[in-house]
Amino acid sequence: MRRDFLEKLREVVGAERIYEAEPMSRHTTFRVGGPADVLVCPAYSELPQLIRLCRDCEIPYCVVGNGSNLLVGDGGIRGVVIELSKAMETVTLEGDYILAEAGALLSRVANFAADHGLTGMEFAAGIPGSIGGAVVMNAGAYGGEMKDIVESVTVLDREGTKKVLTAEQMEFGYRRSCIPEHGYTVIQSRLKLVPADRNKIRERMTELGEMRREKQPLEYPSAGSTFKRPEGYYAGKLIMDAGLRGYQVGGAQVSEKHCGFVINRGNATAGDIRRLMKDVSDEVQRQFGVSLEPEVKFLGSFE
Repeated sequence: MRRDFLEKLREVVGAERIYEAEPMSRHTTFRVGGPADVLVCPAYSELPQLIRLCRDCEIPYCVVGNGSNLLVGDGGIRGVVIELSKAMETVTLEGDYILAEAGALLSRVANFAADHGLTGMEFAAGIPGSIGGAVVMNAGAYGGEMKDIVESVTVLDREGTKKVLTAEQMEFGYRRSCIPEHGYTVIQSRLKLVPADRNKIRERMTELGEMRREKQPLEYPSAGSTFKRPEGYYAGKLIMDAGLRGYQVGGAQVSEKHCGFVINRGNATAGDIRRLMKDVSDEVQRQFGVSLEPEVKFLGSFE
Protein backbone atom coordinates (compact mmCIF):
# COMPACT_ATOMS: atom_id res chain seq x y z
CA MET A 1 0.00 0.00 0.00
CA ARG A 2 1.33 3.46 -0.89
CA ARG A 3 2.88 5.22 2.08
CA ASP A 4 1.48 8.62 1.07
CA PHE A 5 -2.03 7.19 1.14
CA LEU A 6 -1.46 5.62 4.56
CA GLU A 7 -0.24 8.94 5.93
CA LYS A 8 -3.38 10.69 4.68
CA LEU A 9 -5.49 7.82 6.01
CA ARG A 10 -4.10 8.34 9.51
CA GLU A 11 -5.21 11.96 9.36
CA VAL A 12 -8.79 10.80 8.73
CA VAL A 13 -9.05 7.72 10.97
CA GLY A 14 -7.20 7.09 14.22
CA ALA A 15 -4.11 4.90 13.76
CA GLU A 16 -5.47 2.44 16.33
CA ARG A 17 -8.34 1.61 13.93
CA ILE A 18 -6.15 1.00 10.86
CA TYR A 19 -4.80 -2.52 10.30
CA GLU A 20 -2.29 -3.46 7.60
CA ALA A 21 -2.17 -6.99 6.11
CA GLU A 22 -5.13 -7.91 8.29
CA PRO A 23 -6.31 -11.55 7.96
CA MET A 24 -9.95 -11.52 6.89
CA SER A 25 -10.42 -14.86 8.67
CA ARG A 26 -10.74 -12.70 11.81
CA HIS A 27 -13.59 -10.75 10.27
CA THR A 28 -15.87 -13.39 8.69
CA THR A 29 -18.14 -15.96 10.31
CA PHE A 30 -16.71 -18.64 7.97
CA ARG A 31 -13.35 -17.95 9.68
CA VAL A 32 -11.49 -18.10 6.36
CA GLY A 33 -9.95 -15.50 4.06
CA GLY A 34 -6.54 -14.06 3.24
CA PRO A 35 -5.22 -10.64 4.26
CA ALA A 36 -6.68 -7.28 3.33
CA ASP A 37 -4.02 -4.77 2.30
CA VAL A 38 -5.60 -2.37 4.79
CA LEU A 39 -8.64 -2.76 7.02
CA VAL A 40 -10.16 0.38 8.53
CA CYS A 41 -12.85 0.72 11.21
CA PRO A 42 -14.11 4.31 10.84
CA ALA A 43 -16.49 6.22 13.07
CA TYR A 44 -19.72 7.60 11.61
CA SER A 45 -18.24 11.10 11.22
CA GLU A 46 -15.08 9.81 9.49
CA LEU A 47 -16.74 7.73 6.80
CA PRO A 48 -17.52 10.45 4.18
CA GLN A 49 -13.95 11.75 4.24
CA LEU A 50 -12.58 8.20 4.11
CA ILE A 51 -14.58 7.39 0.97
CA ARG A 52 -13.49 10.65 -0.68
CA LEU A 53 -9.86 9.91 0.20
CA CYS A 54 -10.02 6.47 -1.43
CA ARG A 55 -11.65 7.98 -4.51
CA ASP A 56 -9.17 10.87 -4.81
CA CYS A 57 -6.17 8.54 -4.37
CA GLU A 58 -7.68 5.94 -6.74
CA ILE A 59 -7.49 3.25 -4.07
CA PRO A 60 -10.14 0.52 -4.47
CA TYR A 61 -12.31 -0.05 -1.42
CA CYS A 62 -15.11 -2.33 -0.30
CA VAL A 63 -17.44 -2.13 2.67
CA VAL A 64 -18.20 -5.03 5.02
CA GLY A 65 -20.20 -5.44 8.18
CA ASN A 66 -20.00 -8.43 10.51
CA GLY A 67 -18.77 -10.69 7.71
CA SER A 68 -21.65 -13.10 8.22
CA ASN A 69 -22.54 -13.45 4.54
CA LEU A 70 -19.07 -13.31 3.00
CA LEU A 71 -16.58 -15.74 1.55
CA VAL A 72 -13.23 -13.96 1.22
CA GLY A 73 -10.67 -15.60 -1.05
CA ASP A 74 -7.45 -17.10 0.30
CA GLY A 75 -5.52 -14.52 -1.73
CA GLY A 76 -7.03 -11.72 0.33
CA ILE A 77 -8.32 -8.31 -0.75
CA ARG A 78 -6.37 -5.60 -2.54
CA GLY A 79 -7.00 -2.03 -1.47
CA VAL A 80 -9.00 -0.94 1.56
CA VAL A 81 -11.63 -2.88 3.46
CA ILE A 82 -13.93 -0.52 5.36
CA GLU A 83 -15.44 -2.44 8.26
CA LEU A 84 -18.52 -0.87 9.81
CA SER A 85 -18.36 -2.32 13.29
CA LYS A 86 -17.92 -1.15 16.88
CA ALA A 87 -17.07 2.41 15.90
CA MET A 88 -20.49 2.63 14.19
CA GLU A 89 -22.99 0.81 16.38
CA THR A 90 -25.05 3.52 18.10
CA VAL A 91 -28.71 2.64 18.57
CA THR A 92 -31.28 5.24 19.69
CA LEU A 93 -35.03 5.43 20.18
CA GLU A 94 -37.40 7.99 18.66
CA GLY A 95 -40.94 7.13 19.72
CA ASP A 96 -41.79 3.87 17.93
CA TYR A 97 -38.78 4.25 15.64
CA ILE A 98 -35.28 2.89 16.16
CA LEU A 99 -32.26 4.59 14.58
CA ALA A 100 -29.42 2.09 14.20
CA GLU A 101 -25.98 2.76 12.76
CA ALA A 102 -24.78 0.27 10.18
CA GLY A 103 -22.34 -1.54 12.46
CA ALA A 104 -24.92 -2.40 15.13
CA LEU A 105 -25.55 -6.14 15.33
CA LEU A 106 -29.06 -7.35 14.54
CA SER A 107 -29.15 -9.25 17.83
CA ARG A 108 -28.38 -6.08 19.76
CA VAL A 109 -31.01 -4.02 17.93
CA ALA A 110 -33.62 -6.77 18.38
CA ASN A 111 -32.92 -6.88 22.11
CA PHE A 112 -33.04 -3.08 22.28
CA ALA A 113 -36.47 -3.20 20.63
CA ALA A 114 -37.68 -5.86 23.06
CA ASP A 115 -36.43 -3.84 26.04
CA HIS A 116 -38.58 -0.94 24.85
CA GLY A 117 -41.67 -3.05 24.14
CA LEU A 118 -41.45 -2.81 20.34
CA THR A 119 -42.30 -5.76 18.13
CA GLY A 120 -41.21 -6.48 14.54
CA MET A 121 -37.57 -7.47 14.95
CA GLU A 122 -37.98 -10.85 16.60
CA PHE A 123 -37.12 -12.66 13.34
CA ALA A 124 -33.71 -10.96 13.25
CA ALA A 125 -32.56 -11.69 16.80
CA GLY A 126 -30.58 -14.78 15.82
CA ILE A 127 -29.16 -13.59 12.50
CA PRO A 128 -25.40 -13.07 13.06
CA GLY A 129 -25.13 -9.93 10.94
CA SER A 130 -25.13 -6.16 11.24
CA ILE A 131 -27.89 -3.72 10.36
CA GLY A 132 -25.97 -2.43 7.34
CA GLY A 133 -25.44 -5.84 5.81
CA ALA A 134 -29.00 -6.90 6.61
CA VAL A 135 -30.41 -3.88 4.81
CA VAL A 136 -28.17 -4.38 1.76
CA MET A 137 -29.37 -7.97 1.27
CA ASN A 138 -32.86 -7.60 2.77
CA ALA A 139 -32.04 -10.31 5.30
CA GLY A 140 -34.89 -12.38 6.59
CA ALA A 141 -35.92 -15.44 8.58
CA TYR A 142 -39.05 -17.12 9.92
CA GLY A 143 -41.42 -15.09 7.77
CA GLY A 144 -39.89 -11.67 8.45
CA GLU A 145 -37.62 -9.49 6.30
CA MET A 146 -35.89 -6.16 6.76
CA LYS A 147 -38.20 -4.58 4.18
CA ASP A 148 -41.07 -5.14 6.64
CA ILE A 149 -39.58 -2.74 9.19
CA VAL A 150 -37.32 -0.31 7.28
CA GLU A 151 -38.78 3.17 6.96
CA SER A 152 -35.69 4.85 5.49
CA VAL A 153 -31.97 4.29 5.02
CA THR A 154 -29.19 6.87 5.15
CA VAL A 155 -26.39 6.15 2.68
CA LEU A 156 -23.26 7.68 1.23
CA ASP A 157 -22.76 7.66 -2.53
CA ARG A 158 -19.43 7.11 -4.28
CA GLU A 159 -18.61 10.81 -3.81
CA GLY A 160 -19.13 10.57 -0.05
CA THR A 161 -22.37 12.58 -0.25
CA LYS A 162 -25.16 11.68 2.18
CA LYS A 163 -28.58 10.65 0.86
CA VAL A 164 -31.74 9.39 2.54
CA LEU A 165 -33.64 6.64 0.70
CA THR A 166 -37.23 5.68 1.47
CA ALA A 167 -38.17 2.02 1.76
CA GLU A 168 -39.68 2.24 -1.74
CA GLN A 169 -36.47 3.73 -3.16
CA MET A 170 -34.52 0.82 -1.65
CA GLU A 171 -36.19 -1.49 -4.22
CA PHE A 172 -36.22 -4.41 -1.81
CA GLY A 173 -36.63 -7.89 -3.25
CA TYR A 174 -35.73 -11.41 -2.19
CA ARG A 175 -32.25 -11.02 -0.66
CA ARG A 176 -31.57 -7.84 -2.59
CA SER A 177 -31.79 -4.04 -2.59
CA CYS A 178 -30.59 -1.25 -4.84
CA ILE A 179 -27.51 -0.57 -2.69
CA PRO A 180 -24.89 -2.66 -4.60
CA GLU A 181 -25.84 -1.46 -8.08
CA HIS A 182 -25.53 2.20 -7.05
CA GLY A 183 -22.33 1.71 -5.04
CA TYR A 184 -23.95 3.16 -1.92
CA THR A 185 -22.66 2.65 1.61
CA VAL A 186 -25.31 2.22 4.29
CA ILE A 187 -24.56 4.30 7.39
CA GLN A 188 -27.85 4.28 9.31
CA SER A 189 -31.35 2.78 9.17
CA ARG A 190 -34.62 4.06 10.58
CA LEU A 191 -36.85 1.17 11.63
CA LYS A 192 -40.59 1.41 12.23
CA LEU A 193 -41.79 -0.97 14.92
CA VAL A 194 -45.03 -1.49 16.84
CA PRO A 195 -45.67 -1.30 20.60
CA ALA A 196 -46.42 -4.70 22.16
CA ASP A 197 -46.15 -6.68 25.37
CA ARG A 198 -42.50 -7.15 26.35
CA ASN A 199 -43.07 -10.66 27.69
CA LYS A 200 -44.69 -11.84 24.45
CA ILE A 201 -41.84 -10.34 22.43
CA ARG A 202 -39.29 -12.17 24.58
CA GLU A 203 -41.27 -15.41 24.35
CA ARG A 204 -41.21 -15.23 20.55
CA MET A 205 -37.47 -14.49 20.51
CA THR A 206 -36.83 -17.46 22.80
CA GLU A 207 -38.99 -19.70 20.62
CA LEU A 208 -37.12 -18.72 17.45
CA GLY A 209 -33.77 -19.12 19.21
CA GLU A 210 -34.65 -22.67 20.22
CA MET A 211 -35.72 -23.48 16.66
CA ARG A 212 -32.38 -22.21 15.35
CA ARG A 213 -30.35 -24.24 17.83
CA GLU A 214 -32.36 -27.35 17.05
CA LYS A 215 -32.19 -27.11 13.27
CA GLN A 216 -28.99 -25.22 12.40
CA PRO A 217 -25.31 -26.20 12.84
CA LEU A 218 -24.48 -23.21 15.04
CA GLU A 219 -21.51 -25.03 16.59
CA TYR A 220 -19.48 -24.65 13.36
CA PRO A 221 -18.31 -21.55 11.46
CA SER A 222 -20.58 -20.86 8.50
CA ALA A 223 -22.26 -18.03 6.61
CA GLY A 224 -25.79 -19.20 7.37
CA SER A 225 -27.90 -20.30 4.42
CA THR A 226 -25.41 -20.85 1.62
CA PHE A 227 -27.80 -20.72 -1.34
CA LYS A 228 -30.87 -18.63 -2.09
CA ARG A 229 -34.21 -20.42 -2.13
CA PRO A 230 -35.05 -21.37 -5.74
CA GLU A 231 -38.61 -20.54 -6.69
CA GLY A 232 -40.83 -23.49 -5.85
CA TYR A 233 -38.10 -25.39 -3.97
CA TYR A 234 -35.97 -25.39 -0.84
CA ALA A 235 -32.21 -25.42 -1.37
CA GLY A 236 -31.54 -27.64 1.66
CA LYS A 237 -34.00 -30.33 0.53
CA LEU A 238 -32.64 -30.34 -3.02
CA ILE A 239 -29.12 -30.82 -1.68
CA MET A 240 -30.26 -33.58 0.66
CA ASP A 241 -32.25 -35.33 -2.08
CA ALA A 242 -29.16 -35.17 -4.31
CA GLY A 243 -27.39 -37.37 -1.75
CA LEU A 244 -24.99 -34.64 -0.67
CA ARG A 245 -25.62 -34.60 3.09
CA GLY A 246 -22.16 -34.60 4.70
CA TYR A 247 -20.37 -34.15 1.36
CA GLN A 248 -16.89 -32.80 2.06
CA VAL A 249 -14.12 -30.97 0.20
CA GLY A 250 -11.06 -30.50 2.38
CA GLY A 251 -12.26 -28.90 5.60
CA ALA A 252 -15.57 -27.73 4.11
CA GLN A 253 -18.70 -29.83 4.50
CA VAL A 254 -22.41 -29.83 3.69
CA SER A 255 -23.87 -29.85 7.19
CA GLU A 256 -25.38 -33.17 8.24
CA LYS A 257 -27.75 -31.23 10.50
CA HIS A 258 -29.07 -28.85 7.81
CA CYS A 259 -28.07 -29.39 4.18
CA GLY A 260 -28.68 -25.73 3.35
CA PHE A 261 -25.56 -24.84 5.37
CA VAL A 262 -21.94 -25.27 4.29
CA ILE A 263 -19.73 -25.39 7.38
CA ASN A 264 -16.05 -25.04 8.17
CA ARG A 265 -15.05 -28.19 10.05
CA GLY A 266 -12.05 -26.32 11.45
CA ASN A 267 -9.37 -26.28 8.76
CA ALA A 268 -11.24 -25.28 5.62
CA THR A 269 -9.85 -22.82 3.11
CA ALA A 270 -11.95 -20.43 1.07
CA GLY A 271 -10.98 -22.56 -1.93
CA ASP A 272 -12.45 -25.65 -0.24
CA ILE A 273 -15.72 -23.86 0.41
CA ARG A 274 -15.98 -22.42 -3.08
CA ARG A 275 -15.20 -25.80 -4.69
CA LEU A 276 -17.78 -27.53 -2.52
CA MET A 277 -20.42 -24.93 -3.41
CA LYS A 278 -19.73 -25.47 -7.12
CA ASP A 279 -19.89 -29.26 -6.76
CA VAL A 280 -23.22 -29.01 -4.93
CA SER A 281 -24.66 -26.58 -7.46
CA ASP A 282 -23.53 -28.73 -10.40
CA GLU A 283 -24.98 -31.90 -8.91
CA VAL A 284 -28.35 -30.34 -8.09
CA GLN A 285 -28.49 -28.93 -11.63
CA ARG A 286 -27.61 -32.34 -13.09
CA GLN A 287 -30.18 -34.28 -11.06
CA PHE A 288 -33.08 -31.85 -10.87
CA GLY A 289 -32.44 -29.16 -13.47
CA VAL A 290 -32.60 -26.48 -10.78
CA SER A 291 -30.02 -23.70 -10.58
CA LEU A 292 -28.77 -22.83 -7.09
CA GLU A 293 -27.69 -19.21 -6.72
CA PRO A 294 -25.27 -18.44 -3.87
CA GLU A 295 -26.61 -16.31 -1.07
CA VAL A 296 -23.02 -15.93 0.11
CA LYS A 297 -21.09 -13.06 -1.48
CA PHE A 298 -17.59 -13.72 -2.88
CA LEU A 299 -14.95 -11.11 -2.18
CA GLY A 300 -11.23 -10.84 -2.93
CA SER A 301 -8.80 -13.12 -4.75
CA PHE A 302 -9.33 -16.87 -5.03
CA GLU A 303 -6.10 -17.39 -6.99
